[in-house]
Amino acid sequence: MAREFHRADRVADAMRRELAQLIQHEIRDPRLGMINVNDVEVSRDLTVAKVFVTLVGEDDRSKINISIEVLNKAAGFLRTQLARAIQIRTIPRLHFRYDETSVRGQALSALIDKAVKEDRKHQDDDSDSNED
Repeated sequence: MAREFHRADRVADAMRRELAQLIQHEIRDPRLGMINVNDVEVSRDLTVAKVFVTLVGEDDRSKINISIEVLNKAAGFLRTQLARAIQIRTIPRLHFRYDETSVRGQALSALIDKAVKEDRKHQDDDSDSNED
């Protein structure tokens, strides 16, 4: 069965693509590094958009908070630029959030790799002791 696409989903997808370009090319703040726009969630009434971003290669929580603050202060400018790029009556208010899912995913992946490695080591130790 085909998935139903709602207007908010289409608007969110268009906003995600445009914001990725705008942040990269239009925001000239030295406190910002490389930013990935992971997802945009737009409310059903199209008034508010949560923009989930990650900072490439940045683990320092204070720098992450500063970057999110810079993006939230630039939200009005970005909203104006979005209005020029996307042809809809009103552009949702932007609220930037740090997306920790990729960081958690990497941590879980590392834990799984460690567990598999330890399991193989124990299996090898057991097979060595059985051969004696």
